[in-house]
Formats: sequence, structure tokens, C-alpha cells
Amino acid sequence: MVPVLFLATTTSSNVSKTNNTSEDGGFANHHILPTLLVLSLLVLIGTLLACYCLRFKNQRKADITTVDKKIPNGILEEQEQQTVVLLPRSPSTSKTYFPIPVDNLEEEYRIRSADDGKLFREEYSSLPGGNPQGSYEEANREENKEKNRYPNILPYDHSRVVLTQIDGVPHSDYINASYIDGYKDKNKFIAAQGPKQETVADFWRMIWEQKSATIVMLTNLKERKEDKCYQYWPDQGCWTYGNVRVAVEDFTVLVDYTIRKFCVQSASDGSKNPRLVTQLHFTSWPDFGVPFSPIGMLKFLKKVKHVNPSYGGPIVVHCSAGVGRTGTFIVIDAMIDMKHEEQKVDVFGFVSRIRDQRSQLIQTDMQYSFIYQALLEYFLYGDTELDVSSLEGHLHKLHNTCTPQDRLGLEEEFKKLTNMRIMKENMRTGNLPANMKKNRVLQIIPYDFNRVILSMRRGQEFTDYINASFIDGYRQKDYFIATQGPLAHTVEDFWRMVWEWKCHSIVMLTELQEREQDKCFQYWPTEDSVKYGDYTIEIKADTQCDDTFSLRDLVLTYEPETETRLIRHFHFHGWPEIGIPAEGKGMIDIIAAVQKQQQQSGNHPIVVHCSAGAGRTGTFIALSNILERVKAEGLLDVFQTVKSLRMQRPHMVQTVEQYDFCYRVVQDFVDIFSDYANFK
Repeated sequence: MVPVLFLATTTSSNVSKTNNTSEDGGFANHHILPTLLVLSLLVLIGTLLACYCLRFKNQRKADITTVDKKIPNGILEEQEQQTVVLLPRSPSTSKTYFPIPVDNLEEEYRIRSADDGKLFREEYSSLPGGNPQGSYEEANREENKEKNRYPNILPYDHSRVVLTQIDGVPHSDYINASYIDGYKDKNKFIAAQGPKQETVADFWRMIWEQKSATIVMLTNLKERKEDKCYQYWPDQGCWTYGNVRVAVEDFTVLVDYTIRKFCVQSASDGSKNPRLVTQLHFTSWPDFGVPFSPIGMLKFLKKVKHVNPSYGGPIVVHCSAGVGRTGTFIVIDAMIDMKHEEQKVDVFGFVSRIRDQRSQLIQTDMQYSFIYQALLEYFLYGDTELDVSSLEGHLHKLHNTCTPQDRLGLEEEFKKLTNMRIMKENMRTGNLPANMKKNRVLQIIPYDFNRVILSMRRGQEFTDYINASFIDGYRQKDYFIATQGPLAHTVEDFWRMVWEWKCHSIVMLTELQEREQDKCFQYWPTEDSVKYGDYTIEIKADTQCDDTFSLRDLVLTYEPETETRLIRHFHFHGWPEIGIPAEGKGMIDIIAAVQKQQQQSGNHPIVVHCSAGAGRTGTFIALSNILERVKAEGLLDVFQTVKSLRMQRPHMVQTVEQYDFCYRVVQDFVDIFSDYANFK
């Protein structure tokens, strides 16, 4: 009793607290069972939801495409494995999309591209998957199953290419290939899978029987260590595949594609005349995804149209499965034809139509949007390619020589280049605070997707950065390194780049000082040798070749390994800071000297720099590529050459005078070399 009385007399609030506690306890005792039941039910529902979400996520994982992640020369997207991953169909496949007048194409592309390409995905998902009445009986026969590269990509019975039956060999009329219509031409194409080792003879039999004169190959033999296509042609000499003899006549390797010419003849019937078959092999489609720019594909397509003879049979187009890249190529070809004929394009309608002939043509929404990107590129810029023989007339038009200073045509053409968007979102590395001080000009920073990467020094962050970009040549990817003139604190990085990328040629297009301003730090010794970190540079010779450039022979030594390399330094003196060289001969001479050095030292990247690594540097690289094409093909495309450079490094070919100089040098080249007729 005492404790109770003591508590009661101490404080009423404590009593109150005790009573409340006792009431809460009583309440809990009366209601604990239903509370536990509710909680258990909630936990059970949460667990079931989590399991369902996890299962759904795993199921969809292979189908997800990362639209915005860019890689060198392309965009991450497509994964072809043992079966081709097909995107899920939209529940609302009844929606249709109408043809687009070409004048509206730019606006329509902008609308569809918004919100990470949401409307492109919707449009792609609305496409019919194929012909609902289509059957695959022949493709699914037990005898034919091994002839299919992917079990879920098969030709319809009604549109498959039927080979001549071989006596005594059941079902030897089957090949995984389908007839596909062009814009107006019925069965203009044959869409085929990449041949397997056991189907190569069938592939050549199809070429012979269909009288095809052109093969378009859109895959590499291996991609990401996976076999995509068996090599169905000999590297040299002659080889017989089944009853077809194939001999290599010629081949030409270019930066985006390779052209191979074959003499093809029936081995069983020598009385039939041999035929020329041209294979155009597009090598610049990235391992997964789509090309970063449609320029290379459009050039390739134009070459295919030019090469294919009017008397030839269907053009055989293949990638690995014969649906994704193959369908993309066919649709771009057809829509360009439609654009010329009707001044409108109907991508949705055409893809829907050809999917009746081979299901799943166009494999991903990114390939679908790439078609629109290519068509917009073609509409905005057209065909700017010229034959050498028409250059003089084109220049006359550009300069509009009614008045000497009138350059409206040229300035209008150049303005299209300056309107190109600079991709600042792809300059993250160069804009990091630790790297900003390594840039000479803050507006000229390399893109992340093709910047030159140095080896990272142990324990030192950001030591892999230098303001330099890989630039494609005429025949070879990453043939040039465009960089700024070294700063005092980046000279060691400059020589580290030259060493690590095995460069043998350096082209310098600026003086150390111009108009009392520092343009480039002197990174070589005037005499004897100089050392920068682990690299020693020794001068062996300094020769003035003519009035426009000097030649220095330098020996580069990497001290930790005591290895040496001979570097040839071409220093062009004829380029004023403001304006352009007085004449083009000096530029022609230095380009020829650099190319000769490359042939002797191996085709490792050529380092080219001015002060910022854009204006004069871009002009030199553009002219190198243009003149090499003039010599090889008798063709030039100044506009697209410069446009391509600007997609690889901002501000390449900086002024309208430099752009005009590209045309002028080609004209000088043609005038100097009287055998230019051989270029045609």
C-alpha cells in the first residue's frame, strides 16, 4: 500500500501517465490479432509485387536499348546472339502514319526526336511484325533448319528465293533469302542472311542463278568475338564453291567500305560466259547500334547505285540475320527514290509493305530513326559530289563572278556548315576543371567519343587527357590526330601521345609567334637535344625544302626503355595568321611529302597542328582527303568532307576563305598535273 500512496501523493501527472499506459496496454491486448493479420497481409502483397517486378525486369532486360549512350563511330544498341532479339510489340498496332512531304521532314524529325526519341519508338512499335498469313514451312523442315543462322529469322514461303533443285539432294532448293521490292521495281533486292560455312555454295548458286551483279554486305565477319558471317570469297586467286568458280579481280579499301570485284563462272558448264560480280562491303557500321552519322552510308548507297548495271538481276543485300541493317539499307534506297519522284517519303508505309515479304525487317527503333536521319541529311544537303571536269564551272557558280567580290554562293554553302550544332554534351572530359588548363582555346575541345586517350599515370588522375582528336582519312579510320600547338606545361603530354600512338610524322601549320602573340611552344631543340619528362628529343637535320616548308629529322627516345624512333617534322611557313596561303602549290607539295613519309614509315596516325588545332589543321586534313580521292576516283566533295571533319572536331576549317582555299587547291592540282584525265 505504501508505494501506491507515495505515488498518489507525489504527482497527479504520474498517475495519469500510469493510467494511460495501462489503458494502451489493454487496447493492444484486445486488438493485436487483427493488427498482426493486416501487417502480414501487407508484407505478403509487397513480397509478391517485388517478385513480379524482378521477373518482369529480367524478362525485358535483353530488349532494352540504350538510346543515348554513344561509342566511337556509333551508338550502343543492337545485340545479335544465337537468336535475334526482337523488340516487344505495341498493343496499339492499329495506328498508321501518313507520308511526309520533304519540306516538312526537318520539323517532323525534330518532333519525333524530342523526349529521347519517344515518338520514333511509338511509330516503330506500331509497325506490323510481318504477314499474318505468311508461312515458314520450307524454312522449318528438318533438312533446312541447319541452314538458318538464327532460328527465329526465316523467309516466308511465298517470297523466298527458290534455287534449282540438285538431283538426288532433297530440299536443295532452299536458302534463307527473300525477294524484296524497291520503291517501284518489283524484286529489286534479295535480302539474305550472312552465309554460314555450310551454305556458301548455295549463296553463290543463288548469285549465279539470279544473275545478280552486285552484293551489298553490311556486317563484318566477326563482331565482339562473335561470328556474324562466314567469309564466302577468296582473299586472292580463285576458289570453287559447289558448281560456281569465283576469282578475285580487284579490290579497293576505303575508310567506310571496301569494294571487291569477282569473276564468277559456272564450273559445271564452261560454255557460259563468266560474269563480273561486285561486292560492296560497308565496314563502318559499329559492332552494335547505328553509324554515328549517315554521311558514310549515303556515299556508300550512291556507289552501289552507280556500280549496279541496269541489266543485272536483284541486288543481294545481307548483314548477319538479313533483317536489321539489310532492311535499313533497302528502305533508305527506296525513300530516296520516292523523294525524287513524289517529293515526299513514306517510311512507315514502305516498311509495313516489305515486312509482308520478310518479317521483322528493321530490327530496332534506332535503325528506324536512323532511316529518317539519313533522309533528312540527304534532303538538307543533297548530292554535293563533283566530277573533276565540272570543278571549274562549279567554282564559277560559287563565286558568282559578275562582280569580283561577290561570293554569295560560296558563303551560302559555307553557312550550312557553320549552322551545324556543336555537341557540347560530348566534351565532358575536356571541360573537367583538372583539364581546362590544358586547352589553349576554350571553344575548341575534343569530343569524348574520338579524343586521343593517353595511358593513365599510376596514382595521377586525369593524366589520360590531351587536347587532340582522331580524324578519319580517305582510306583509313583515325588516320590523323588533330591537336593544338603544345603549351609549355603540355609538351610532355604531346611527346607521350606521339610515342604511345607510334606516330612518325608531325605537320606544323603555324609559327611559334605571330603578330607578337604566342601560338605554339617550341617542343623540339634548335640544336643537340632537349628532355621533357621521360622523353628526349634530338635534332638530326633541319632542311628548308622550298619557300613554303622546312623538314626536321628528330630522334625521339623513351628513356625507361631506351627505345628510339625517327620522327619527321614538316613545318609549313606559307600560312599567314589571317587569311590563306598565296597559292596552292606549297600545300600540294607538303601533302605529297607527308604521304611519301607515311608509305615509308607505316600508316600510323599523322599528327597535325596549328595553334588551336581547328582552322588550318582542318584545312590541311580536308585537302589531304580531297586530293587523295581526286587521284583515286576523279571525284571530290568539299562540302561533305568538311562537314565530316566538323562532326569529328569542332570548328574544323574555320573561315569561308579556308573553305574557298580547299576548292582553289584542287583546281591548282588539276592545272599542274596535265594527266588529270586519268582521274575520270
